Amino acid sequence: MKLVILDRDGVINEDSDAFIKSPDEWRPIPGSLEAIVRLNNAGYQVVVATNQSGVARGLLDIQALQRIHDKMESAVVALGGRISAVFFCPHGPDDHCDCRKPAPGMLLEIGRRLGVELTGVPAIGDSLRDLQAAGAVGAQPILVLTGKGERTLANDDGELGAVPVYSDLAAAVAALLGSEEEEEA
Repeated sequence: MKLVILDRDGVINEDSDAFIKSPDEWRPIPGSLEAIVRLNNAGYQVVVATNQSGVARGLLDIQALQRIHDKMESAVVALGGRISAVFFCPHGPDDHCDCRKPAPGMLLEIGRRLGVELTGVPAIGDSLRDLQAAGAVGAQPILVLTGKGERTLANDDGELGAVPVYSDLAAAVAALLGSEEEEEA
């Protein structure tokens, strides 16, 4: 199975320091939904892995979070694509759970549930914690400069190393699919 793991806020949709608390606040980044469809058309399953500490902070409940995810999934379906699953951590930073990125628990759960070895699986995020979680499970971390991505790159103290960096999800997907086509040639 070909798999790509995407962070949500700042990768698929516009991020907000005040949190995305309702479907009305969820707005896709231009080109991101089409990029998911391109992945699907290339045979990839797309799974979202997202920290959602707004739940622990009381800013939204699980039902509101589900409505946001329903809107996201419906928007992708309307373009002919599909998000195979959405995994989320509802805990806050002080809860010390194993599912909140940068901890690898959420990604390990994706691997277990899908029966997939995560080594080399592209994992696209906009924050250092997304990349750290990917690296911890052997996935291929990829940074996009949308959301918190520019700040992540600007604050890098060498930890990013050789992590590929792209302007947005559409560019990352174009590069991923382009490199696959080169390998097949």
